[in-house]
Amino acid sequence: MRTLYQHTVRHNQPTLAYMERMLEIGPIEVRTLDELFDRLMVFDRKVAFVPARNDRQEALEIREPALVEYLAGVFETAWARASPLAEPGVTETRVGDSLPEVQRTIGRLLVEGHMDESIARRLGMSVRTCRAHIAKLSAELGSKNRAQLGFLLAASQLLSAENAEN
Repeated sequence: MRTLYQHTVRHNQPTLAYMERMLEIGPIEVRTLDELFDRLMVFDRKVAFVPARNDRQEALEIREPALVEYLAGVFETAWARASPLAEPGVTETRVGDSLPEVQRTIGRLLVEGHMDESIARRLGMSVRTCRAHIAKLSAELGSKNRAQLGFLLAASQLLSAENAEN
């Protein structure tokens, strides 16, 4: 079983405990991403399930081979970009010697003009946690306000694609 979560799961004790229980049943691989699509389950590349409603109380069963293959490809693409969660309790994925990946993603979203609430929702974290990361970014770059932070982030090489691959 392969599972993708958002990076915030690295700090979520109930989910980490769930992963521990799943390891007792059989082998699992877990990776995390900064941003992730909604729920998707694919079984044997024959059937897929996606949410049928926003409240996730119903699922849509998909058996159309071309659509199941497409959804499996979406998962594979995300899986290849994701960071392995080697063991429950691992806390912060670092990108090179620059920023933690979650802060790099927050910085990118800030530069794109997203507000704190939008960033928090996209990354699956509380607004308070998001603002704490923004404060760390601001302190690290020495910015005095949000506009200066955006400028410093955009002007720096911290958010560049080559840093993300190191």
